[in-house]
Amino acid sequence: MDQKRKDNLTALFESISVLERKVANEWNSHNELGFSKSHILILEFLAKEGPKRPSAIADRLKVTTGGVTVLTTKLLKGGFIEKTQNENDRRASQISITEEGLQVLEDSRKQIEALIDHLFGMLTEEEITTLHKIFYKMHS
Repeated sequence: MDQKRKDNLTALFESISVLERKVANEWNSHNELGFSKSHILILEFLAKEGPKRPSAIADRLKVTTGGVTVLTTKLLKGGFIEKTQNENDRRASQISITEEGLQVLEDSRKQIEALIDHLFGMLTEEEITTLHKIFYKMHS
């Protein structure tokens, strides 16, 4: 790899790291709901796909099943999700979103929309499309 390419990729990596921190800071400073991005991703996944086993949630979030247990504890205690046993296999549990969880999800969508507009509102449609294609290519 030539030096110019290496320097450009290093600068890109630094820019991505700064943007990631900025997104996290903005989320934390405007987060009125008290949930992490991962909590909201769990609620979104369950709302879209229906009840799921903890292992499916772990696969979607790219965390361990132990990580799912930690994340779902707060949601369970708040009544935003519920855990039920599979009727055919009592060892297997499923997690589903509750009406309260759907309301939190709706509230979070408004918060996320405002955050996205704040962070990316200055970009043109063409720039957004280009970034999406680039990021999709990188994670595919």
